[in-house]
Amino acid sequence: MPQSFVTPLTPPASPIVSRRLKTSVLSLSRAGLLLLAVIFVSACAPRDPRFSDDTVYLGGYHSAHTRAPQRTSDSVSYWDGDGVPGAPAVRISLGEQRAYFYKGGELVGLSAISSGREGLDTTTGTFKIIQKDKAHVSSRFGDYIDRDGNIIRKEIDRDKDPMPRGAIYDGARMPFFMRIVGGTGMHEGFLPGYPASHGCIRMPGRMAEIFFNNVSVGTPVSITN
Repeated sequence: MPQSFVTPLTPPASPIVSRRLKTSVLSLSRAGLLLLAVIFVSACAPRDPRFSDDTVYLGGYHSAHTRAPQRTSDSVSYWDGDGVPGAPAVRISLGEQRAYFYKGGELVGLSAISSGREGLDTTTGTFKIIQKDKAHVSSRFGDYIDRDGNIIRKEIDRDKDPMPRGAIYDGARMPFFMRIVGGTGMHEGFLPGYPASHGCIRMPGRMAEIFFNNVSVGTPVSITN
C-alpha cells in the first residue's frame, strides 16, 4: 500500500514571524489602553463654559437666591485720578457707551457702561448726584419669589407687574449706587456690550467703586446721546 502523506493546514511559524506577531499584538493593546484613557479623561473634564446653559440677569446684580452675574472683559476702563486736585464732574455718552470722569476739567478716568435698552432709554440732560448708597437694592426692579426663595416671576417692574398672591418682592442688587435723577443712577452691574439696563448706567465693579469714592452729593453729571 502506498504511503500517504498529510499536509499541515498551517505551517509552523518561524521564530521571526512569532516575534513580529507578538509585537503587533502588544502595540494594539497599548493603543487600546491609550484610547480608553483619553475617553475617561474627556468624560471627567469640566464642561466647556462656551456651551453653558446659564443665563444672566439683565438688571445687573440680582437677589441672594440666584448667582451673581458673570463678568465681562473690560479693556476700555482706566483711572488716573488719585491725587489729582480739582472739582469732580462726570459726563456720560450714551452713543459711545462711556462715562468720563473729570477733576478740575482734566480727564482722569473712563468707564465702559451699559445704559437703558430700547423702550427704557436713559434720560438725557444736566443733573447732579442726589444720593449715594453703597449697598443699594432696587425698590422697583427685581423678582417675585415664594417664601422658599424660588422665583415665581423674574425681571419684573413693580410699576407695571402686579404681585401674585403669596409672593414676595426681591429687589435687584445695585452696589455703589449713585442716583442722578428719579430712579436712574450709576452702579455696578453686568455689561453685555450694548444698552441693556432698565435705564440706569451700569459699570464694571472696579470702576463703579472708584466713581462712588470720588463723587459727592452735588457732583455735576451730564448725559448726552
